[in-house]
Amino acid sequence: MAYALEVSSLSRTFSGKQTVVALENVDLKVEEGELFGLLGPNGAGKTTLIKILSTLLLPTTGTAKVLGHDVAKDASKIRPLINMVSGGETSGYGLLTVRENLWMFSQFYGVPGRVARQRIDELLKAFGLEDKADAKVRTISTGQRQRMNIIRGFVTDPRLIFLDEPTLGLDVTTSRAIREYIRDWVSSDHGRTLLLTTHYMKEAEELCDRVAIIDRGTILACDSPAGLKRRMNHASTFVLDTTPFDAAPLSAIRGVKGVSAEDVEGGKRIRLVLDDESAISDVISTVVSRGGRVVALNKAETTLEDVFIELVGRGLG
Repeated sequence: MAYALEVSSLSRTFSGKQTVVALENVDLKVEEGELFGLLGPNGAGKTTLIKILSTLLLPTTGTAKVLGHDVAKDASKIRPLINMVSGGETSGYGLLTVRENLWMFSQFYGVPGRVARQRIDELLKAFGLEDKADAKVRTISTGQRQRMNIIRGFVTDPRLIFLDEPTLGLDVTTSRAIREYIRDWVSSDHGRTLLLTTHYMKEAEELCDRVAIIDRGTILACDSPAGLKRRMNHASTFVLDTTPFDAAPLSAIRGVKGVSAEDVEGGKRIRLVLDDESAISDVISTVVSRGGRVVALNKAETTLEDVFIELVGRGLG
């Protein structure tokens, strides 16, 4: 079995006025050909781990191998084989056209000219940017620039690509097209591996072969989405719609494993993971005592988001 990523007892600390532990004893293996997801709240250690794996940052202790090469010793061997794209990043040169920017990045990796031109044309079509190929980057929209950045990641045909929030802020149609391309790209060549971070749980559940959940620098669980959901057999999920109120005290109620609250039009939508369904009466009492009113209450099927809420205690954010 060949591994695209092998991480063993990996830790990373940052020194300053206070020592910050970003990663602590992380163990992780990703097989070649996997579409692997990394989920965690802000500050969980995702970005630090990706920076180490992409040779932008050295580990403090432990080891990390990418495609068989040690990140601390063989960065020059790893870099031609990988690529990385972060959603919302600003890259490229505004005075150059979309096509010129993509050509420039392909040449940084030494892609032969004929191959580069063919790939660029194919990718522009796949991502719906054909009509903007000769437009200067400074004149295109933020969403179009983000699509160009994603194309930049694939134009070098890497063996391993890191996509950090690739569909962040994109419209539904574009996001769907990107997901379809990602799925096809990995499945069309068993030597290709993709590591995805996303704030969209449904995206991870739909795309990923396996998912690791990370919080406070530690991997809490790693399994297929279906395998992770099977761990939730003992817990129940409820969705509560309310008028506006402070939902923070809900997490302290006995029997409540985790709470995820989001503002919606006219109030809040709260997702509760309970290990004791009788706790729902205390939840409703707390809502009322905090000045809220219950508009709707429904029991829900278990999702990957519920697994995340149970393990982390809160939703992504």
